[in-house]
Amino acid sequence: MMARASGAFEVQLVPQGEPNSAEGSTLGRMSIDKQFHGDLEATSKGEMLSAGTSVKGSAGYVAIERVTGTLHGQSGSFVLQHTGTMARGDYQLSVTVVPDSGTGQLAGLAGKMSINIVDKKHFYDFEYTLPEVL
Repeated sequence: MMARASGAFEVQLVPQGEPNSAEGSTLGRMSIDKQFHGDLEATSKGEMLSAGTSVKGSAGYVAIERVTGTLHGQSGSFVLQHTGTMARGDYQLSVTVVPDSGTGQLAGLAGKMSINIVDKKHFYDFEYTLPEVL
């Protein structure tokens, strides 16, 4: 049965090295530090690779982050994989749980997360499943 978790989070992105600009694109790497609140009370650490283009509003990124904390009171960790593209401001984003990455009470976790930014504040909506414990 699908469950849902939602709340807010803060994120800090720190550039790792100088961006690499050549032939109309800029490649960059950043570390990710997040603090989740709400149904998911957790922290995460990760890495992001990005590519910006010479066209305003067009870019892409991939990221991996390990989330550690509690999800609706169940403790453990899991890994999220991000894939995002923007085409002249129109974006597509996929954030999914890496299969079999759940630990502790989150072992077997599967799902996907959506991220919304409203007035520069970040919010998540997480649809997930967890195996039933007998």
